[in-house]
Amino acid sequence: MLIERDTVVEAAVTLAAVALFIGIIVVGDEVIGAQAFTLQEGYTVIGAIVAFVLVMAGAGFFLSTKQN
Repeated sequence: MLIERDTVVEAAVTLAAVALFIGIIVVGDEVIGAQAFTLQEGYTVIGAIVAFVLVMAGAGFFLSTKQN
């Protein structure tokens, strides 16, 4: 079973964006600590979601405009 190069690139970009999102959540949790969900941690989660959306939008734009 052969997979086209474009499919592999799209999968890699998507996996990298998801890994970035999970990394931001994990690092944010480690920095803040194991305390109760605070306002600062809430901002971290919202920032991670915004970063994830922007990265996915950028990846989608990149993949949609690249020439075959």
